[in-house]
Amino acid sequence: MKKALVLVLVLLLSLCISGMLFAEGAQEETETEGEYPPEMEEWLKEAKLGPHEESPQDWEEIERLAKEEGEVVVYSASSRVADYGAAFEKKYPEIEVTGYDLGSVKTVEKTIREQEAGLYNADIITTGGSGEVIYNLLKKNRIVNFVPDTVADEIPQELKDPLLVRIDEAIVFLYSTEAYGNSAPFENLWELTTDKWKGKVLVKNPQVSLSNLMGVSILVQHAEELAAAYEDFAGKEIELHEGVPDAGYEFLYRLIHNDLIITKSGSKVAEASGKTGQDNPPIGMTSYTYVRYNESKDFVNKPAQGINPVDKLVYPTYTGIARQAPNPNAAKLMTAFLLGDPAINEDTTLEKPYGEGRSLELLQGLAPYYEPGSKPPREDIPLPEGGEMWYDLTGWRVDPEFMWNEGPRVLDFWTRETSK
Repeated sequence: MKKALVLVLVLLLSLCISGMLFAEGAQEETETEGEYPPEMEEWLKEAKLGPHEESPQDWEEIERLAKEEGEVVVYSASSRVADYGAAFEKKYPEIEVTGYDLGSVKTVEKTIREQEAGLYNADIITTGGSGEVIYNLLKKNRIVNFVPDTVADEIPQELKDPLLVRIDEAIVFLYSTEAYGNSAPFENLWELTTDKWKGKVLVKNPQVSLSNLMGVSILVQHAEELAAAYEDFAGKEIELHEGVPDAGYEFLYRLIHNDLIITKSGSKVAEASGKTGQDNPPIGMTSYTYVRYNESKDFVNKPAQGINPVDKLVYPTYTGIARQAPNPNAAKLMTAFLLGDPAINEDTTLEKPYGEGRSLELLQGLAPYYEPGSKPPREDIPLPEGGEMWYDLTGWRVDPEFMWNEGPRVLDFWTRETSK
């Protein structure tokens, strides 16, 4: 009885989150992108944003006004807001950073709820969740895109339009090099749905993380490639379970019902796969950035490479200036800071520790993310030590439109199947 009650509560919680984040997608938009209500239009004009943005941007004036504002409020999906906030305050002691580590779901939720109540407290919104961010924030005029012209030429068009990508990360499949050597112990993703890996694959719950929801949704997005990979693996066409629409959902179905271990923490996934001294450790489906624990916690994780049909599932963290931000110039200055000093180029030498000294002065807001598994949008940033593998891994990138239209169904499917 208790177990049934818990499952019902989990299902209701997931549906509530899904409803909060996706419900407006089915409704007719009350505001059209590019057409602003009078109070927002007035703010855009005064802040020199959107259609009123100046070219070139006057950075001496922006910095002067930012110091007069004296504060920048950041709603962030990551706890690293504390790190880059402290670095920003060190460079600009006249400006106080108030950072909120909310996680991806709550960052979107808080932004929407406050603005619907007529409260405009935030200056910067930075989070993952591509469908929600593009369609529920940007296209609903809840955030405004701002790309600093100091580094704009170094950022590919797709990473600055329609919204600036602050950092790219990826979901990968981590395995223990101590137990399995330098080659992954599987060659095809469908192997993870077999008895060999029953109860030996872990993932952070996509119900509580938009990043992980993007990861599993990318798999559904590439159903045709997964179907082809199944034929390579099994030597026959895939047979779908009743009610399962395609090979993408079928992969999730079989993975879940192969005693998939679902956790609340990506770091716990990385620990389970990478802790030393294990016999036959599990595979961790989690963020590539957790390979940083190899150095700090002596783990032995490595991303699986050469896997049919894909090695990494790439998702962005966006940043935008919040609608009617009270400190728009400080928000502009922080946005530029998050992208690093314009003086950096491919020949720049950056030495560990990256969060100190000259390296921090150059990397600025990139310093907390300057590690294997994270990719800045700028093409002129040299790779961190150990980061070369990013380019060696085959990857699929999340599509915001797919996430917006299909994300609720993926979440509902996951909730239903994990509740059985």
